[in-house]
Amino acid sequence: MHTIIETRYSSHPGDIKHYDTQQLRTQYLIDNLFSPNQIMGVYSFYDRMIIGGISPRDFPLELESVDQLKSSYFLERREIGIINIASPTEIEVDGEIFSLGHKEALYIGKGVKSVIFHPSKEGKSHLYFNSTPAHQTYPTKKIDKHLAEVLTLGSMENSNHRTIYKLIVNSAVQTCQLQMGMTELKPGSVWNTMPAHTHDRRMEAYFYFDLNEGQAVCHYMGQTDETRHIWIKSNEAVISPPWSIHIGAGTSNYTFIWGMAGENLDYGDMDIVAPTDLK
Repeated sequence: MHTIIETRYSSHPGDIKHYDTQQLRTQYLIDNLFSPNQIMGVYSFYDRMIIGGISPRDFPLELESVDQLKSSYFLERREIGIINIASPTEIEVDGEIFSLGHKEALYIGKGVKSVIFHPSKEGKSHLYFNSTPAHQTYPTKKIDKHLAEVLTLGSMENSNHRTIYKLIVNSAVQTCQLQMGMTELKPGSVWNTMPAHTHDRRMEAYFYFDLNEGQAVCHYMGQTDETRHIWIKSNEAVISPPWSIHIGAGTSNYTFIWGMAGENLDYGDMDIVAPTDLK
């Protein structure tokens, strides 16, 4: 097998009040997502989301079932969203070929038995994915920036001018519970998802990339009255529990992919937290 999936358990919000830096990173940070000729990831007990990276280099990689799923194939009871963060590549879904360009997304529904990721002919193949349990089958669909719902928010004055591409959301594609999108910060802006918010009805994962060499993002988490932070490098992800805020500030602009799972597909379902209320 060329698939390595680690299990991460849920934690009580009171627990992290006692975590040191290493404990926070061990519990929530996901690094080393891209290893040549491997599918790497984490099975989170928060809404059973799998967060991972796929790096076919010398040969195609097939999406294999893993021990955590106890299923005959990966998507027997799951759906998956994939976003290409590197060179154009091809994904074979039950024999049908989908070409996926840079920053394009592919949704694959429950019941698909064979998913094969081909090496890119132009350079690195780096595919980021989120997978969640599914109760119904919806068709495979490719979503590029033209099909996405696009929002521009924030301002240069507040250092959070950004464009949000809602790629795998109910306005673009039918899913059971998975939502994914991508936010690009404008040059000179560093804050994402400001003001902060929580949403008890779903968890979230952030994947940070497009950071220049030597730059980093400080990701803030925790409850509003007792926050914590984790420093993150490019091509690393972080798990955000439903009870936690999730905002970040970088030493330069960057792009991040957000993925959500839970019981509500309403993107606007969030409880806003004013910056002055954070502690």
